[in-house]
Amino acid sequence: MELTPDTVVLWQYRGLRLNATIVNTWIVMAALTLASWRITRRLRPDVPPGRWRTLAETIVVMIEDQIRAITPYSVRPIMHLTGSVFLFIATASLLGVVPGFRSPTGSLSTTLALTLVVLFAVPAFGIAHGGWRAYLGSFIQPSFLLLPMNLLGEVSKVISLSIRLYGNVMSGAVIVAILLGIAPFFFPVVMDLFGLLIGMVQAYIFAVLATVYISAAMSQPRTKPLPEDSR
Repeated sequence: MELTPDTVVLWQYRGLRLNATIVNTWIVMAALTLASWRITRRLRPDVPPGRWRTLAETIVVMIEDQIRAITPYSVRPIMHLTGSVFLFIATASLLGVVPGFRSPTGSLSTTLALTLVVLFAVPAFGIAHGGWRAYLGSFIQPSFLLLPMNLLGEVSKVISLSIRLYGNVMSGAVIVAILLGIAPFFFPVVMDLFGLLIGMVQAYIFAVLATVYISAAMSQPRTKPLPEDSR
């Protein structure tokens, strides 16, 4: 059993390789794009909401409430990022029950890419909220001598997101492989549900931690006025 989709090469031409990680990432993005289009294509006040629109609105409200419980700042800008990350990881986990589909979050390259998004988003939100002086000034508090340690801590806590997500997804794959080897006729359905549960939990943890890091970056005293909160 292949533990990571990186090793599954679907197409190769000379030095170019197209593995399952890339293809399945495209599938997840296409599924989210198609679902968003189908749900919002008749989004008008005179059209009553259907089942899928109600479900989508429920998910959005739940994400908003969770972010509002974590941060005192504007919910919508943060939700656009962390909500999208949550939906990507959750959808990748849901599609994992489809035979032949390998969740791209089982690849370290995917988790690192998600981490880089958060890594750049944290200072972007911090600077947009309070200005670059307040954000950069936080790295020399309480002393300029702590600048290297503060920078290292800022980078390491975000990188830990990718290691945590990758490690938990891979550990779930290892458990599935072991149990399938012991009792291949009984465990497949149970293990699919187990893997789905792990994926949903990791999507939630990743999104919550990203929100916490962004909120912490925005907690510095403002050095410039902001437009009225859009919460």
